[in-house]
Amino acid sequence: MPDALSVLREVFGFEAFRPGQAEIVEAVADQENVLAIMPTGGGKSLCFQLPALLEDGVTVVISPLIALMRDQVRALQEAGVTAGALTSGNTQDETDAVFDALDAGQLRLLYMAPERLASGGILSTLRRAGVRRIAVDEAHCVSQWGHDFRPDYLRIGALRRALDVPLAAFTATADAETRDEIVEKLFHGALPRAFLRGFDRPNIHLAFAPKNGPRQQILSFAAARQGQSGIVYCGTRAKTETLAKALREEGHSACHYHGGMEAEDRRIVENRFSREDGLIVVATVAFGMGVDKPDIRWVAHADLPKSIEAYYQEIGRAGRDGAPAETLTLFGADDIRLRRSQIDEGLAPPERRMADHARLNALLGLAEALDCRRRVLLGYFGEEAPPCGHCDLCDTPPEVMDGSVAMQKALSAILRTGESYGAGHLIDILVGNATEKVRGRRHDELPTFGVGQEYNRSEWQAIFRQIMGRDLARPDPERHGALRMTEAARPILRGEQDVQLRKDSLKKTASHPQARSLVSDEDAPLLAALKAQRQALAEAARVPAYVIFNDRTLIEMTETRPENLDQMAAIGGVGAKKLERYGQVFLEVINGEAATVHPTWRKLAGSDAGTLFDRLIEVQVELSRGADGTGKFLSCTHSTLRQIAERKPNCLNSLQRIQGMGENKIERFGPAFLDVVREAS
Repeated sequence: MPDALSVLREVFGFEAFRPGQAEIVEAVADQENVLAIMPTGGGKSLCFQLPALLEDGVTVVISPLIALMRDQVRALQEAGVTAGALTSGNTQDETDAVFDALDAGQLRLLYMAPERLASGGILSTLRRAGVRRIAVDEAHCVSQWGHDFRPDYLRIGALRRALDVPLAAFTATADAETRDEIVEKLFHGALPRAFLRGFDRPNIHLAFAPKNGPRQQILSFAAARQGQSGIVYCGTRAKTETLAKALREEGHSACHYHGGMEAEDRRIVENRFSREDGLIVVATVAFGMGVDKPDIRWVAHADLPKSIEAYYQEIGRAGRDGAPAETLTLFGADDIRLRRSQIDEGLAPPERRMADHARLNALLGLAEALDCRRRVLLGYFGEEAPPCGHCDLCDTPPEVMDGSVAMQKALSAILRTGESYGAGHLIDILVGNATEKVRGRRHDELPTFGVGQEYNRSEWQAIFRQIMGRDLARPDPERHGALRMTEAARPILRGEQDVQLRKDSLKKTASHPQARSLVSDEDAPLLAALKAQRQALAEAARVPAYVIFNDRTLIEMTETRPENLDQMAAIGGVGAKKLERYGQVFLEVINGEAATVHPTWRKLAGSDAGTLFDRLIEVQVELSRGADGTGKFLSCTHSTLRQIAERKPNCLNSLQRIQGMGENKIERFGPAFLDVVREAS
């Protein structure tokens, strides 16, 4: 049996395990039942992929999304591992090839969608194949309370018992309640060996900002990160489309994604995002689980997420390669009202809705934090941490004030009105606004009427937001959102505990965290050249760029500048197969020994279209900032330029029918491109 460390080096190209990986790999390899809770980007997939290579037999991997499975299979095959997937996205030839490989005993890993478990004959097929273990990715999908619930996950426990093999379950988002449900549904009471790894993602910079012209806030954030792959999450489908259009108008490569799109259109976006460097996807949460692109450099929320768990999972799609990544979450009163109404209008029992309000409160607490956001986030998951020095509040600590008296006034208003009213009515009482509702309930006679006139209405809204952010009060689902105090509020109300408030939260402010460079200014040109080479190889092989090398590997190449294959082999992520395939090519880029040839040009070389393609590139560069050089940056992909070179359109209408030539690009490049085509005819 091969040694785990040697497989780690030879196949995956890493010199050492990440923290926590080694003991999980050992437990899985020893045929133990395992439940591993690991942070997104913490290397979960390696914990079941590597043990599969230590012995004969097949490891079945149950995974929720086709895109995720296909990406992992491609990456394994690129590393020399025999892996296959059975999904509804397969062609018949692909499915036949997987079954042939199974029958021949050649597969080491077989990926399957959970829906496949419902098909007849799958159990006998797996028995014949000699399955050694089952691995379950995104195991929280078995929880019927979770937003990612998949009914077919409930079949996995029966499959484990029928095959009589061990099971390893992995997830990044599981509180204690969900962990208990995973054990019950997948292991049927047989306690697995549990591994609860830290939730910290130290490479991700955390930032929040109150909404103040949110569209421009997102556009400014994206502009500071021009050319980097990112995701913008929105609360509505319509907003994804309008914001994607605004980003395109600013010169970004951007597209939208939501559940109302046709399946084929969604697949096109997924494929583009996996293959293209620098693409921005503006999406609802329908674009989420299964996004396995490791070099997403930033995630922005144009609207507040639904819970702190959802926030953690969504920002976790950034920086999975371990390189620096950034986040920005915008929030406003409308967001909070929407999320509250979604909870209250749900079909869950009252106790579940109250718990969901507490989760939303935790997210508000993170948004309104007084100091290090990472400490607050990790504290929610039960971890203690020192200040991280790598969030917006560590960068620029907020100004605070003694809020004890204001909190006492607000809590007193809640208590004196019988915990029967929401923040709007309570604020009317505090500022002395004698509305018909206030007078009708004689609340203008309360001692708290008019005692809060030192703050205006918007400032009191911010105070109540901070009250809920500290979980001092929660909306009661059975009383139409009336605020009910928690036990944590009583020491404050009695004057036994002081409390501070953020001053900046009492007024509208905007915050635009500064972009952080992946490498120094001196090394930036080399990193760009390495990315160009990677993209060229990826397009030639028709695989996502990160399958060749991820960003972290390219950054290490940039910073260490290996001079020979021996030094290249020491770079993280450069295994034996990749060293053989790509080592010399990247050394040539690093040492300037050869120029990179784009595969699109190579296909057209020696033809009239090749000459035309070159001229189109020149014209595009000349006009990228407009005729006067001061316009918004625009460019076309090599694929679009190739189509123009091959099809030779003779009018603007014909040019507009070519994929990638939208209205803005027609206006900028159209006449010049047609002139080039006419000159070549």
